[in-house]
Amino acid sequence: MMMTLLTMQTMLRLAEDERMKGTFCIALEKFSKAIYKYVNHWRDFPYPRLDANRLSDKIFMLFRYIMEKWAPLASPMQTLSIVKDHGPTVSLLLHREDFRGYALGQVPWLLNQYKDKEIDFHVTQSLKQILTAAVLYDIGLPRSLRRSIFINLLQQICRAPEPPVKENEMEASSCFLILEPRLRDHIISIERTVKIVMGDLSTKVRNSVLLLIQTMCEKSYIEAREGWPLIDYVFSQFATLNRNLEKPVKTNFHENEKEEESVRETSLEVLKTLDPLVIGMPQVLWPRILTFVVPAEYTEALEPLFSIIRILIMAEEKKKHSAKESTALVISTGAVKLPSPQQLLARLLVISMPASLGELRGAGAIGLLKILPEIIHPKLVDLWKTRLPELLQPLEGKNISTVLWETMLLQLLKESLWKISDVAWTIQLTQDFKQQMGSYSNNSTEKKFLWKALGTTLACCQDSDFVNSQIKEFLTAPNQLGDQRQGITSILGYCAENHLDIVLKVFKTFQNQEKFFMNQCKSLFSGKKSLTKTDVMVIYGAVALHAPKKQLLSRLNQDIISQVLFLHGQCSQVLGMSVMNKDMDLQMSFTRSITEIGIAVQDAEDQGFQFSYKEMLIVYMLDFIRDEPLDSLASPIRWKALIAIRYLSKLKPQLSLQDHLNILEENIRRLLPLPPLENLKSEGQTDKDKEHIQLLRMWLVSQKEWERERAFQITAKVLTNDIEAPGNFKIGSLLGLLAPHSCDTLPTIRQAAASSTIGLFYIKGIHLEVERLQGLQEGLESDDVQVQIKISSKIAKIVSKFIPNEEILMFLEEMLDGLESLNPTCTKACGIWMITVLKQQGADLEDQLLEILGTIYHHMPVLRQKEESFQFILEAISQIASFHMDTVVVNLLQKPLPFDGDTKTLWKALAEKPASSGKLLQALIDKLETELEDDIARVEAISVACATYEVISMGTSVTGLYPELFTLLLKLVSCTLGQKMPTCPWSHRRHVMQQGEQQQIPDPCRLSTATLKCLQAQAMREGLAKESDEGDNLWTLLSSPSTHHIGVCSLARSMAVWQHGVILDIMEQLLSSLTSSSENYRITGAAFFSELMKEPILWKHGNLRNLLILMDQSAWDSNATLRQMAIRGLGNTASGAPHKVKKHKQLMLESIIRGLYHLARTEVVCESLKALKKILELLTDRDVSFYFKEIVLQTRTFFEDEQDDVRLTAIFLFEDLAPLTGRRWKIFFAEEIKKSLISFLLHLWDPNPKIGVACRDVLMVCIPFLGLQDLYGVLDRLLDQDLPRARDFYSQFCVKLAKKNQEILWIRHTHSFTFFTSTWEVIRSAAVKLTDAVVLNLTSQYVELLDRDQLTTRLQALRQDPCISVQRAAEAALQTLLRRCKETSIPL
Repeated sequence: MMMTLLTMQTMLRLAEDERMKGTFCIALEKFSKAIYKYVNHWRDFPYPRLDANRLSDKIFMLFRYIMEKWAPLASPMQTLSIVKDHGPTVSLLLHREDFRGYALGQVPWLLNQYKDKEIDFHVTQSLKQILTAAVLYDIGLPRSLRRSIFINLLQQICRAPEPPVKENEMEASSCFLILEPRLRDHIISIERTVKIVMGDLSTKVRNSVLLLIQTMCEKSYIEAREGWPLIDYVFSQFATLNRNLEKPVKTNFHENEKEEESVRETSLEVLKTLDPLVIGMPQVLWPRILTFVVPAEYTEALEPLFSIIRILIMAEEKKKHSAKESTALVISTGAVKLPSPQQLLARLLVISMPASLGELRGAGAIGLLKILPEIIHPKLVDLWKTRLPELLQPLEGKNISTVLWETMLLQLLKESLWKISDVAWTIQLTQDFKQQMGSYSNNSTEKKFLWKALGTTLACCQDSDFVNSQIKEFLTAPNQLGDQRQGITSILGYCAENHLDIVLKVFKTFQNQEKFFMNQCKSLFSGKKSLTKTDVMVIYGAVALHAPKKQLLSRLNQDIISQVLFLHGQCSQVLGMSVMNKDMDLQMSFTRSITEIGIAVQDAEDQGFQFSYKEMLIVYMLDFIRDEPLDSLASPIRWKALIAIRYLSKLKPQLSLQDHLNILEENIRRLLPLPPLENLKSEGQTDKDKEHIQLLRMWLVSQKEWERERAFQITAKVLTNDIEAPGNFKIGSLLGLLAPHSCDTLPTIRQAAASSTIGLFYIKGIHLEVERLQGLQEGLESDDVQVQIKISSKIAKIVSKFIPNEEILMFLEEMLDGLESLNPTCTKACGIWMITVLKQQGADLEDQLLEILGTIYHHMPVLRQKEESFQFILEAISQIASFHMDTVVVNLLQKPLPFDGDTKTLWKALAEKPASSGKLLQALIDKLETELEDDIARVEAISVACATYEVISMGTSVTGLYPELFTLLLKLVSCTLGQKMPTCPWSHRRHVMQQGEQQQIPDPCRLSTATLKCLQAQAMREGLAKESDEGDNLWTLLSSPSTHHIGVCSLARSMAVWQHGVILDIMEQLLSSLTSSSENYRITGAAFFSELMKEPILWKHGNLRNLLILMDQSAWDSNATLRQMAIRGLGNTASGAPHKVKKHKQLMLESIIRGLYHLARTEVVCESLKALKKILELLTDRDVSFYFKEIVLQTRTFFEDEQDDVRLTAIFLFEDLAPLTGRRWKIFFAEEIKKSLISFLLHLWDPNPKIGVACRDVLMVCIPFLGLQDLYGVLDRLLDQDLPRARDFYSQFCVKLAKKNQEILWIRHTHSFTFFTSTWEVIRSAAVKLTDAVVLNLTSQYVELLDRDQLTTRLQALRQDPCISVQRAAEAALQTLLRRCKETSIPL
């Protein structure tokens, strides 16, 4: 080595070519690493000690020349070579005190090379080596250098906007871990430095600070004392966005908005990835994290915030169960003002409201309430323990509407306040509800709930004076509520549930004090918004609706109805004279108030109560209807008035029959007449013609037969009149409404429905088969349901082809409504009509297809509860797919993951049709292939996999499509390894969840693997595959990133090799995986091929030469797992194609031998050893001669490996090398046997019995090389059933060896010291026993050469070994040594 270094020093000045300089740098790097290892581990080397200082002197001179002459002018390629050399060389020089100053002075040059991603990793790697050496030699880095290193490492981890390279980030993190003992002392100063930068409003700086804080949290570098402002800074970015955009600069507004949004997204990502249980983080976060729950500016961050709080509290709950005292989460104000329990309750209740719409933030709020009862109020623990699980149940699996969810939340609030029963607490909660008024928009579900919650809280308050004052405040200043009418109506209505007297009293006083006319005039000038008369009327209706029914009836006439009529009368007067006020808002408000009063009285169910205002109010409603114009139906007044009459007519006193007839006559007179069509055409009113019939809808679908009968008779009369329809008259919706009733319960209804259906086409000017239709219509007189269905079906076939194509959607909407609400026979008729129309016109619906599918999906959740109706839905989708398969597939794939029950059922329904199942599967394969073209798996590809699962699970044949589908699914599994996808937003359609069904978070790899599993099960049924040797564990292996390659190998072994045509197709399609840009996919391909390469039948029928070349290239990849699989494939080639091994021996041997140098990954080494063993069995000594020495040397290094498999394979390989020595390497191999003999002898008693047997066999093979055939007799004892004791065996072995060759016996002694420190007790014991036997049998000449001091010291140390066997062996060996020294008169 010294001569080589001297030669390099001489030639260094002559190197001018860049390649030559690069070679020198590589050589210096290798020498530095080797000398560094020797300097620190020289005791483990069996050779005489070298002068390391002389070697390091030469290294220093070479390095100084390179840094002074080459480094300043180096090209990028040459700089990279110097960087790689820098770490090992500086690390070596640090062990010399005289070189340390110069070595550390070169570190700044290394830090300055942080410029490009291509070189950054190597800079960090060299820096890591230097820091490791500094720790090893206990060298304190200068303060300025330490600061520079720290800053550069932070930049590598917290790059913005570019993310760091993963390998570089990991190396930089390792550097931090090395620095950690020193770094911990500077965390506080780091945090303070970050706080100084927080004031910078630059977007780049703010993003960088956020990423730095994220890294500090991940690495546990946040301290309890100084860490809170950093967390506060993350949350503050949500408020910063709005503040920075309040006064935008016009020219840069959009740019500023994008920048601020990027900051907001970054801060949100920091919160999502924050682990609140990292060391020290609970003390930083709790309880101050609660301060962000209430303020409105943090609303968008509530989802991750709730998750953090929930994790902290649940962790504390676990700690309570396992320890007597809790230590982490204790409520204390600290340096921040925490929200009060009332503020938390108010905020969480309101935020819980959108949970019914599927918003995760709402679900998180109600989930948080479940675990916070002690913080809200101790009295709520038992109540919420019972009530909240019941409250959460509807969200987990039952159908729930927004109204029902709101009612349940308000009921929880009521019960909680009654349980607390604390007036002061309730008053404070009221104030906190009021403070949130500005936090939500007026049209939001949260704001509407907030008004009702505030009214409910007032209703539960026992302080009458406080309730009185609050009502007055709301009445005098309603603008504080946002939408004053909705707000004050909700609050006073719900408050009246327990305080009716107070509400009416304060309301009456307010009316007396207010002069509406003057007040309104003042409002015009002052800008103040106050209540109007119409507002007050609406409030009275709400109060009546919510008031206790027993109290309501006694006060209804005098305090409510009379006031509403009085206010309406005032609004209808001008200068004291009554006039008809046609203000729509006034009429709508009056009608709404009267309707709510009618509902309230009806709900009171008091048979003795006589509603004296009944007739008067009905007259008002009839007047409203009568005053509506007959040429338009745009106003909703007529419809609202009809609803009010509906409720009023049921109250007592009962109207006479004549009064009922008069009301009915008046309504029909105002509803049924149609104006001249020419006038409607010119005024553009024809789109509203159908509303005349739609007004009869409530009667056409009534549950009472006689009401339906009368409505259909009226409809038939109108539609069968000889009238001319406008050109754009629409019949689709009306046809869907009327046609199903051709199977209704009464023959009169069936006849009228058929007449109306036929009449629609005549009005449209479409001439049908009159005689045939009349004959069919007469048959509807039959009471036989089957006859009715058959006739209705025939009518549908006749008329369906005449429905205008553009009206099919409206027709289907009506039919779907009918499937939901009509009686069973009409429902069946709906389904038959729908399917008939789709069969007739489905091919022409391409333009409306998306709308039609959307309408069907909208109805599915409800129709799923009705089995027969749901089957019609499935048949409709199948019918559409028969014409437009691709469009249906694309549309269904847009459903959110994981698919709900409806979507799964649709896929299965499409697969049930034998005629289209193959077409469906091919469409899915094409879609999946398109999505995976760039070897990246997106949500769309996962959707295709889920759909494929449903299709195949129905037993769809995969015979013709199996190779392509298998390849694509395996690729998808590979590309989704380790991926996590956010839950897709809930769809806007209705969602009815079954009992026990839960919203799931999709796992892409799990979904993909499930589909592949389903495919393999079907393939086994069709004889295309066989059962895996791993069983069901295969799929667990396949979906885990750490075991994926093992699963792929098992999957490959389950291929039915007798179906060689199928397998070759799969291999052809999978070949591109070996050159994929996706590392995971390359691993998948290599693992799959590695198993198939041992099948001779595949080599026979396929040209796999290209595969062999690609596998060889993969064996040189930087990824260890990929190298392992490629080497396995090369090894398996020996079984599949022995002739290929001889032909490509050089290529294969070089690739496999290189794997022996991958010391960091033992699995690569072990695979290389196994592959070499397989290949060498096919080669001769001449084939291997060039590589023989390298293989032997590398194989020997693994005899002491910690992994049993590596040791065993290395010993096997060494045994196989013996026949390949030839004449050239026989002497060399004998010398290597001498060095290895100690390992073989000791490992005869290895903890793994297989290794002991292998050592026996290798000794049998190797002894002839040493000319020690006389030892066979001793070795034969190892073949006995009972192994001899180690001491006895070594004694006999050394006796024989001493007689034959004292030199080899002496070598055993020098080599045994290394094994005294073995991690295995049996090996330490065997080493001592062998040493004892060696010393005992050495001649006096060799005893004198013993390093007695060293041997005595080591044996004395082993006397303290924790293993008794080792202690005894060491004691015996010491005695033997003492005895031999006395025999030779050598002082010990």
